[in-house]
Amino acid sequence: MLEAVLAGATDPEIEGVEVVRRAALTLSPVDVLEADGYLLGSPANLGYMSGALKHAFDTVYYPCLDSTTGRPYGLFVHGNQGTEGAQRSVHSIAGGLGWVKAAEDVVVSAKPTRAELEACWELGATVAAQLTT
Repeated sequence: MLEAVLAGATDPEIEGVEVVRRAALTLSPVDVLEADGYLLGSPANLGYMSGALKHAFDTVYYPCLDSTTGRPYGLFVHGNQGTEGAQRSVHSIAGGLGWVKAAEDVVVSAKPTRAELEACWELGATVAAQLTT
C-alpha cells in the first residue's frame, strides 16, 4: 500500500512536488513544519491507529499546532477490524491541527486488491496534486 501511495505522489506528471518519506517513530516537528502536505498510513490495532503514528502525533502536535493549519492530508489504513476507530482517531488529531482532509481514506481489510492499490495510488496523487495549485 505504501509503495502505491508513493508511486501516485511521485507521478512524473505532478511537477514541483518533492516527496519525503519518514517513519512515524523518527518524525520530528521540523519534518512536519517543512512539509506542505501529509500522507499518513497506519495499521488498525485494536480499533486505534498504530502506537508509532500516535507517538508521531504526540511529538509534533504542540510544536506544529498553529503553523500547519490548512495543509492537506490523506490517510490509508490496513486492518482486519476496528479500522473505523483508527480512522476516527487520526481525523480527530489531524482536525485539531487544522489539517484538511484532501481525499477519501483508503481502508483495506485483507491482502490489497488491484482496485485498492489503485485507490492508494490515487490518494498519493491527489494529495501531491493539491500542493501544486
